[in-house]
Amino acid sequence: MAVPDQDALGLYISFPFCRSKCTYCNFASGVFPAKDHARYVARVLEDLRAAPSWAAQMGVHLPRRVDSVYFGGGTPSLLTPGLLHQLFAAMRAEFDFDPSVEITVECAPGQIADDTLQALAECGVNRASLGVQSFIDREAQVSGRLHSRATVLEDLRRLRAAGLANLNIDLIAGLAGQTAASWDESLSVLIDTGVPHASVYMLEVDEDSRLGREMISGGSRYFSELVPTDDAIADMYLHALARLASAGLRQYEISNFARPRRQSRHNLRYWQRRPYLGLGLDASSMLYALPEAADTTLPYILRSSVGDDLSAFLTGPSPVETAWLSPARQLEEAWFLGLRMNAGVKLAALRREFGRDPVAQAIPTIARLVDDGLLASDSKTVSLTAQGRLLSNDVFQQFLGLDSAAGSDRESEDSEAVLAPR
Repeated sequence: MAVPDQDALGLYISFPFCRSKCTYCNFASGVFPAKDHARYVARVLEDLRAAPSWAAQMGVHLPRRVDSVYFGGGTPSLLTPGLLHQLFAAMRAEFDFDPSVEITVECAPGQIADDTLQALAECGVNRASLGVQSFIDREAQVSGRLHSRATVLEDLRRLRAAGLANLNIDLIAGLAGQTAASWDESLSVLIDTGVPHASVYMLEVDEDSRLGREMISGGSRYFSELVPTDDAIADMYLHALARLASAGLRQYEISNFARPRRQSRHNLRYWQRRPYLGLGLDASSMLYALPEAADTTLPYILRSSVGDDLSAFLTGPSPVETAWLSPARQLEEAWFLGLRMNAGVKLAALRREFGRDPVAQAIPTIARLVDDGLLASDSKTVSLTAQGRLLSNDVFQQFLGLDSAAGSDRESEDSEAVLAPR
């Protein structure tokens, strides 16, 4: 039975500390005291060293070989050189890094000290992701960013000079005050930088963000009245597809664009359902059960997540929620994670993994979504259309609950239990 590659692991390290909180952000990050950086790293290292015993207790396979590391946040570039060296030394002591391992660190423009940049290079970091969001200074400022266009361009120069040429830039379509013209200007500047990777997100108003709460209540703080309409945001996204494609940045996932062979190896791991271990506040993991622990040919998958309370995390041990995924839930994930990628879902691979009958139950849904112009399908592959990417959450919803019979002989997911599979 063909299953996703389980021989290598991805590591995700969460660092939730920021110098400012963006108005649209709903992540478990904030302007926490810098004096807690060392305590936080110490807690992450405790969990790192305990990971093998935890995995054995849970009955899951934790590969020792690592081929991707993603250090996200928050703003990991705020860490001191000493703490960076401590983190990477511990990771390399616990795991075997591939010679070609991809190591990404998220950076906030204007917040990369010279000695930190040197330490990143010394630690083997070979990819940096900059949270730019807009190259229009006013748009960046009203959303809570602390940088200017000039700052971003200078940091790109510094990163390249330090040997970190594999660069990503994030942009957001839909920031307060953004227009079609200003969005096109941001895209033009991004293209002119020559970066090999870009991420473009459509602003989602979340009730847990300051901007979202203000918009829901009908207020005017954070320039909420200047947020573009949903239709305008959709037009900006579609415009980005065309502009980036013409510049050689090909879309390979709903929000991600890359030049040839520059796709994010770590992010592909999520969409391809390959194992990863998340450490730190609000971090998630996905690991497969040991072969001897599973009682059928379909592997168990364990998903787990760390709590999002920083005070509780610092005092540790943190509560970890776990869920064993039923076969039906695994198939649902295979559909909606696979459809995120432009390459789509390969039907033959899905049948090898889950069987013909469970996959066949989706055929009427696929036919209906093809008629609606949201999916494209032939006898081998199913993928989102451009319109389908705009309405992807609605499309994914159609693949939930299609195969209730697939999980009838197995445990359903249980977000409370921490028991190893029978």
